[in-house]
Amino acid sequence: MIKKIIAAVVLIALMSVAIVQAMEKEEPKPNNLPGLGIGLKAPDFELKNLAGETVKLSDFKGKKVMLNFWATWCPPCKAEMPDMQKFYTESGDKIAILAVNIDPKNDVSGFADKMGVNFPILLDENDQVSKTYQILTIPTTFFIDEKGIIRNKHLSIMTVDLMKKYTNNM
Repeated sequence: MIKKIIAAVVLIALMSVAIVQAMEKEEPKPNNLPGLGIGLKAPDFELKNLAGETVKLSDFKGKKVMLNFWATWCPPCKAEMPDMQKFYTESGDKIAILAVNIDPKNDVSGFADKMGVNFPILLDENDQVSKTYQILTIPTTFFIDEKGIIRNKHLSIMTVDLMKKYTNNM
């Protein structure tokens, strides 16, 4: 009889510990998101824009940068383009937007014209930049401060309000 009581007490104790640990799990923080982490120096890169001109991230040192990775075939990417254009227009020269396209074999220029966007679109021809930034899902957007430090990261579609929130918090 004593053995059964001890076994029951041990079982209840183990279940209690498991329940407490399950309840203490935190929501994923931005630093726990997959890919390149917040607080790190944003790796510099050099890509061509739609006009064939070379653009480097380091050209924007001293300015806030919204670095967005996207593709023409991605529905959430298409959905956020109008908001990105609105944010770009409203921000003027206060915030740089760099939209890195990961599928340059498609008609990116035609896509941009059709969507009515005129912010800088860069072409990641060899997937080097998306590999460097460890892009696992698109759209993925990094918010980089004036010193080149990644201050936030967002996976999935963004609204103008989210873009403002992230850039204001840098």
